[in-house]
Amino acid sequence: MAALLDNPGFRAGLALALTVLLTAAAILLLGDGAYPWVKAVHVMAVIAWMAGLLYLPRLFVYHADAKPQSELSETLKVMERRLLTIIINPAMVITWALGLYLAVSGGWFSGSGWLHVKLLLVVILSGIHGLLSKATREFANDRNTRSARYYRILNEVPALLMIGIVILVIVKPF
Repeated sequence: MAALLDNPGFRAGLALALTVLLTAAAILLLGDGAYPWVKAVHVMAVIAWMAGLLYLPRLFVYHADAKPQSELSETLKVMERRLLTIIINPAMVITWALGLYLAVSGGWFSGSGWLHVKLLLVVILSGIHGLLSKATREFANDRNTRSARYYRILNEVPALLMIGIVILVIVKPF
């Protein structure tokens, strides 16, 4: 059992499972009173997802300039893989699942134009997540063809999408 607890992937999976179980228990036990608790977990997941989406391209900036198979390159490979699999992927799953739960249980799909635009931006953000996942695999196989400048520019896209999403959620302009 100790060997399992030393495995970062196992610990991430365990944390994801506990989050799902505790959230499901809150929904079952609290009914409508669970909404603010679910929203709180959703916001925490969004923060973790965004932190990862802002940090991973920054690692790629340094990795793009590192010599393949160098000590720096190998260290960055480990950091990128762990960031993606232990933080970013689980956070995205929780964000989507709880976000959809909140939208449905809050009745936001009917007559909320802002929600549809927000969902479009979140789909685009998920596409950026996919691009970063692909780049992680390319770096892991020493097959990156992009420049550090490309990753510097890509690093700004999640932040811009986040600005739009937050404005839509808070202001609800339409």
